Amino acid sequence: MTLSQFLFKNRSYAPIPWVIAMLVFARPTPVSLVGGFALACLGEFFRAWGVFYAGSETRVTGSVGATRLVTSGPFSRTRNPLYTGNILIYIGIGVMSMALFPWLQLAALAWFLFQYTMIVLEEERFLRAEFGAEYEAYARAVPRFGFALTRYESPKKIAIDWRGGWESEARSIQAFVFVSALVVAVWLLR
Repeated sequence: MTLSQFLFKNRSYAPIPWVIAMLVFARPTPVSLVGGFALACLGEFFRAWGVFYAGSETRVTGSVGATRLVTSGPFSRTRNPLYTGNILIYIGIGVMSMALFPWLQLAALAWFLFQYTMIVLEEERFLRAEFGAEYEAYARAVPRFGFALTRYESPKKIAIDWRGGWESEARSIQAFVFVSALVVAVWLLR
């Protein structure tokens, strides 16, 4: 198993050490709570928007795979809206906590950029092999991270799946609310 495969398979567990450190060293303020929560909500918006288009395939934890190439919705502007959203969530919650600010947040940003870059390279190998020229055209037009100013015009439109999206994203939303509530509890108890 390569490092990128290992990181892909265990990506759901990567935030745990950061959350623990954030709670142990938390020094939240009213301003950090509001500002960080707003940033984290923006991240959750991007995640959810992506999941509403990609569906439950985003929950795969074994090997990399996909039954279709999703290029609609947020995927028409960035190839990785879920990972971009995750980074915004992690940094936002880090700002909420003010734990070892700004060093813990910068270390988390560096880690998650490394982790997601490795994971994305693994996913891209699969997508190139599976979807060939279709993926190559998409990859040339849409940035890996960040957002394109113009929308990619997909030859295959995918409709938003509200029900499937909510079902698939429910655990992430629950974790986001739970960790945010823990940071608020730390603030209230101090």
